[in-house]
Parts: sequence; C-alpha cells; structure tokens
Amino acid sequence: MNSYFDDFRMNLKFYREKCSFSQFDLAVQADCSNALIGNIEAGRVKPSFETIVKFSEALQVHPADLFLRETSKSNAQIRQELKETIGKVIDEIVLN
Repeated sequence: MNSYFDDFRMNLKFYREKCSFSQFDLAVQADCSNALIGNIEAGRVKPSFETIVKFSEALQVHPADLFLRETSKSNAQIRQELKETIGKVIDEIVLN
C-alpha cells in the first residue's frame, strides 16, 4: 500500500467519525455497501474516483480533504475553528 491510500483511509474514518456516522450510515449516504467502507478502511480495497466523490459529498468535505486533511480550508477558517474550540475549553476550565 502507498501512503496516499493510507492517508485516504484514515481521513475517511476521521471525517466519518467527525460526522458521527457509522460505516452503515456513510454507506447509505454514499449509496454503496457497508462492506465496501469496511474494506476500504481496513486497507483491503481501493475506491473508484466516483466513490471518492460520493464519500466527500456525504461527509460534506472537498475530495482533496480525504487525502490531505482539511487542505481545502483557508488559514482564516482554521484559525477561527481553533479559537472557537480553545475558547470552549477555556470556558469549561474557568467555569468548573
């Protein structure tokens, strides 16, 4: 296996879990089989381009993000997300 495929399958799982999707949920959204997703995440099967696009649409990410995580986000978007996340953590610490 090459590193692009390993990155893809790890990012697929990352975004799937970020959306709180089970493999079955993603299969329904992407109109494919649950087994296909399991086999891709296990590294046994490589998806077609059409399947990659279906995954990205179901997960609401750019297809490039499935290879290079959050590559389609601008630096400003990433900074804003970090501020929001860190702000929530700080508030929890201070308020508790």
